[in-house]
Amino acid sequence: MNKNTQTDHRPWGYYTVLADETDHKVKRIVVYPGKRLSLQKHQKRAEHWYVVSGEGIVTLDRQRLNKKSGESVVIPCGSVHRIENTGNVDLSFIEVQTGEYFGEDDIERLEDDYGRS
Repeated sequence: MNKNTQTDHRPWGYYTVLADETDHKVKRIVVYPGKRLSLQKHQKRAEHWYVVSGEGIVTLDRQRLNKKSGESVVIPCGSVHRIENTGNVDLSFIEVQTGEYFGEDDIERLEDDYGRS
């Protein structure tokens, strides 16, 4: 692994930052079976999720989209979103962030299974 690679463990799984540039950020995100990310939105970035392995449901505003390996979804800036692993193996996807700011403090959590605000 690249010595600059950063992995961050969370209650739902973990993510590894693959690129952190001034105009984009790329993460590999793994969600454990039966787990999900918080329902959230961002004010300063859009995201594109490409599912590498596993399957799950993406909530995008009022839609619930089934996604599996090889499929993707675009999350516009300001959209309410989350992903949940509905399978029995890890769900892995690549997240490409674009916009003006990529800090973790641009996460506005609306619901969270783990009590985070």
